[in-house]
Amino acid sequence: MDINHYIDHTNLRSDATISDIEKLCKEAVEYNFHSVCVNPIFVNQTKEILHDSGVKICSVVGFPIGASYTEIKIAEAARANAEGADEIDIVANIGWLAESNQYQVIKELAEIKRRLTSSTIVKVIIETPILSEKVWEETVRALIRARVDFVKTATGFNGPTPLSHIKTLKKYCGDDIKIKAAGGIKTRKDAEAMIEAGADRIGSSSSVQIIDPNK
Repeated sequence: MDINHYIDHTNLRSDATISDIEKLCKEAVEYNFHSVCVNPIFVNQTKEILHDSGVKICSVVGFPIGASYTEIKIAEAARANAEGADEIDIVANIGWLAESNQYQVIKELAEIKRRLTSSTIVKVIIETPILSEKVWEETVRALIRARVDFVKTATGFNGPTPLSHIKTLKKYCGDDIKIKAAGGIKTRKDAEAMIEAGADRIGSSSSVQIIDPNK
């Protein structure tokens, strides 16, 4: 299994420096990861570093809480996209999800998507570690209606994603929406199990160790 092609090589640390991002990009090229995932402030520099490398650029919106004003999320997503982000991972408003206000989530996503290029891959983070399975099911149905590309399990700020979450999400997602597993994935065994359970993408800051445990 070519796990490297599944991986969004990630550094979303609050103390990340441009040197850290340069290292992230170098590793992504060396190991042929699908993308790097960086905070919006680094997208422009990441584009320059990865020029013609074939590695995609992913950035985040409303990270890690999701409770920003919609207009702030729109501006953040639009600028990251304009500066070179091929993929956008949006943290849904988790409070809206918890109170089953999926309509408001769909409305917000529609407003954000209108400001992105048609080729932009959109992933929506729903924080499965802190929400009920009933909410996952409602949310997946809403995201399918919103025509986003992926449901993403977690930011990692509220605990890791257990394998059981991927198995359950796959039951609701079917072939209608893809799954990105993120949060606590640190070994090749972890990653392979997530993929076998239905994950189409892996988000990890331990990507090099997943591919090359001796590093």
